[in-house]
Amino acid sequence: MSLRYRRLPLPRHGGRALVVLLATSLALAGPAGAAPHGDEDGALRARLRELVDRPDGPPGAIAVLRDGDRVRVVRAGVAELGTRRTPSATDHMRLASAAKAFSGAVALRLVDRGVLSLDDTLSRLPALPAAWGAVTLRQLLNHTSGLPDYSAAPEFVELIQADPHRVFDSRHLLDFVAGQDLEFAPGSRYQYSNSDNIAVALMAEAATGRSYEDLLASEVYRPRGLTGTSLPAGYRLPRPYLHGYDVEPGKPAEDVSTLFGASGSWASGGIVSTPADFSVFMAGYAGGTLIGDATRKQQRAFIDGASEPAGPGANQAGLAIFKYTTRCGVVYGHTGNTPGYTQLGVGTPDGHRGLTLSVTSQVNQKTNPALLARLRAVEEDFVCALLTHH
Repeated sequence: MSLRYRRLPLPRHGGRALVVLLATSLALAGPAGAAPHGDEDGALRARLRELVDRPDGPPGAIAVLRDGDRVRVVRAGVAELGTRRTPSATDHMRLASAAKAFSGAVALRLVDRGVLSLDDTLSRLPALPAAWGAVTLRQLLNHTSGLPDYSAAPEFVELIQADPHRVFDSRHLLDFVAGQDLEFAPGSRYQYSNSDNIAVALMAEAATGRSYEDLLASEVYRPRGLTGTSLPAGYRLPRPYLHGYDVEPGKPAEDVSTLFGASGSWASGGIVSTPADFSVFMAGYAGGTLIGDATRKQQRAFIDGASEPAGPGANQAGLAIFKYTTRCGVVYGHTGNTPGYTQLGVGTPDGHRGLTLSVTSQVNQKTNPALLARLRAVEEDFVCALLTHH
């Protein structure tokens, strides 16, 4: 998913100020038999190396380019500072707001089968404020709902500041803003909100009587053959994992891989995956392989709106997916950022090709606009390599 953060002091036994989630947009060893072809592209590797070598750059970066069964892995830096271990396609990592594509996939699969409708409203969830009742599933998925962002609520921020490992009741995250009105009339404009995908998951649970975690397994993990992807509640990561860092020039990078638990972001950004799994999912998701033609057409009704952080090229928003128009062509996908990780996952409209690019620090417009501009340029270079490589 994509997130917006600002730095706040955390009481961490002498630890320095860290990035704390405030308002988020919390997003590959392929199928068992697919073997990466290795670091074949020196020019692309040099582009990642430029990022890693910056004083404000991430300690590690890894990209997976997928063309059918052909896989290329390009990497730079290390998976963990103090070691020589390079990032691997089977290392675990936080997807941040790229997890919104997974909740979108669950919802659209249910729409495909008639279990949900894009015109269903939050009035189906009596626990939520009646004032939100007219908001539709479609508006949640394309961030035109007007729901206030729970992750910006002062009480939420205070709780996670006091105890970053706090286990939240994920089904009640929207309680933090339940006393607030909608921020604008539903459907009247675009505004990225982490509350949207929490509500999407709650609608999916209400429609099926099953947990969101179970729905992820049946609707996404199994159909796409994902074996290294999960939605934990705690702060630990499966090993091995890409260590994520808070990077400030002139200071030692601080490992924040396990600083925050996943329960406070849940369906908006809590998923943990690997570059291998992430690339398999995003190629299929971008290509619409999980849904039928009618639902795919609705998903690709794009409006003005950027992912968080913005992805390569010009950005437009669909239903839990973004359109990135680059100098070399169009790809669909999602971005995300959280302390320690920034993600891009895209695929071609036909689903034949996919790209994921993961770096091990948080990069967004507020924390480091210059680095984000450089990262977006590198992402566009990788998209061009994806679209032009034969």
